[in-house]
Amino acid sequence: MTRAEALALLHEYTASEALRKHMYGVEIAMRAMAVTYDADPDLWGLVGLVHDFDYERFPNPSRAPDREHPTEGVRILAERGLSQEAQQAILGHAAFTGVPRTTPMAKALFAVDELSGFLVACALVRPSRSLADLEVSSVRKKLKDKAFARGVSREDVLTGAAELGVPLDDLIAFLLAALRPHEATLGLGNP
Repeated sequence: MTRAEALALLHEYTASEALRKHMYGVEIAMRAMAVTYDADPDLWGLVGLVHDFDYERFPNPSRAPDREHPTEGVRILAERGLSQEAQQAILGHAAFTGVPRTTPMAKALFAVDELSGFLVACALVRPSRSLADLEVSSVRKKLKDKAFARGVSREDVLTGAAELGVPLDDLIAFLLAALRPHEATLGLGNP
């Protein structure tokens, strides 16, 4: 699967611009993570780009481990030739599937998914609407505010960093550095 094919699939299945931007952000984060693991940034980025493409069409409010999101999406991706490792990573990003995160790719996807979205949410409430002036300490403060970005699982953020074996502050700083050059893609910054 090429990035162009993945992007077409994402646009076919995902109407929400916010969800599309989330997937772009996870793609950027995964490309950066791949470099740190001496892995293929194109493959890792592709996994980030499509990890939630089925979220709108196959919502999973009951968190069923064997149907709807992300299982249906992985079935579609498997038919299009996505590797087994990539499929496992996408399944593992949803803890309720019970699929263990045993590879660096799977651990990275889980670690960057919630946190990338949280960083964008933090930027959007700043006067600058930017990641450029967002500090790790501000992110940590927002993580403690349970009313802010309620949909972000703080437990998943903490577990993701722990599974990578990286201090949370270091992971936040890494993702800020990875995402900052791509603010326009993420809908951030002042035009």
